[in-house]
Amino acid sequence: MRPDERRASLALAGVFALRMLGLFLILPVFGLEASRLPGGDDPARVGLAMGIYGLAQALLQIPLGWASDRFGRKRVIVAGLALFVAGSVWAALSSSITGLTWARALQGVGAISAAVTALLADLTRDTVRTKAMAMVGVSVAASFAVSLVAAPPLAAAIGLSGLFALTALLGLGGMAAIAWIVPPEPERTSVADTPAAWRDVLRHPDLWRLDAGVFALHLVQMAMWVAVPGLLVATGLPKGQHWQVYLPALIASFLVMGGLLFRLERRGHLVGVLRAAIALLAMAQVGLAWSATTHVGVGVLALWLVVFFLGFNTLEASQPSLVSRLAPAAARGAALGVYNTSQSLGLFAGGALGGWLMKHAGATGVFMAGATLCLLWLGLSWRLRVASAHAAAPVPAGTRQAV
Repeated sequence: MRPDERRASLALAGVFALRMLGLFLILPVFGLEASRLPGGDDPARVGLAMGIYGLAQALLQIPLGWASDRFGRKRVIVAGLALFVAGSVWAALSSSITGLTWARALQGVGAISAAVTALLADLTRDTVRTKAMAMVGVSVAASFAVSLVAAPPLAAAIGLSGLFALTALLGLGGMAAIAWIVPPEPERTSVADTPAAWRDVLRHPDLWRLDAGVFALHLVQMAMWVAVPGLLVATGLPKGQHWQVYLPALIASFLVMGGLLFRLERRGHLVGVLRAAIALLAMAQVGLAWSATTHVGVGVLALWLVVFFLGFNTLEASQPSLVSRLAPAAARGAALGVYNTSQSLGLFAGGALGGWLMKHAGATGVFMAGATLCLLWLGLSWRLRVASAHAAAPVPAGTRQAV
């Protein structure tokens, strides 16, 4: 990486980390803390409150991704973070599961993932983009690890309202980073002709495969987290010590991913790595389903979580990079908007479906549904084809040069 690419990658990874830390601090304790609110005794309503953030994101990712193509990435990112902060303040003041659900929806309206990843793609070359996306993935996973350690004692000290107030402060930190740390976005030399650019994005079969994949990935992630904390509690591990399982599993997955992903990408095997990661997700879901029925110890659960995190983190790093290579350069924000819409729909579907399955089929039903979806995704990915480099691609039809 060049110094400017390193700065851009680290700064935008930091923005992602601040925002996601605010979200992840809620995730490990949300189900337990929300159950104390009026209406929180219904797992389906708790799952809806957890997942509606993703539905709101889904509605706004495409418009805000397109807006970042037209009006600039940084403007859109700052505006989205402001909405996220407003939703966090509302959630901190809510006293019922209904109010919390609406507040989570407002948090989701600040749908900046497409704009952030598009800006990162603008500021990096294709040859280092997977590494840049992996830095973002590492920052998100590190935020998750910190949240697993910090959330239980913080929830005990300041409650769910205090956690949402802290989330608002982290969002403000992200706004400051965009304004003063992230390098200036490059001057745009082309502007998408909207109808033609959308045709390029929406007719591309491999982009659709990646969009379907990220939907499945985040559906499985959100659904399984409805069930995993209960399994760990059933082994005798108190909720305040769950980080002792999550954190080593995350670290182990990063060590394996870091040793293999970039080396295999340089040899032209990125699509093969993606398929292997999907297979690992399916294995993890089957293993967790088996664990739920046989009442295994905490060590076995930790092993399956290592397998899950290895597949998940690899896909989080590789899929956005593949989208940025396939998308027309002048419509990159729009393409990533579609991609992140699919991701957000997966988050919503995973929370809602996970809560419903947990209520009617138990943890085994949650994990077996996840395994089935991963196998369908693996079949869909088999015809995915991506060139090893995209930088030399011609300007697509439907793009006009700026005067």
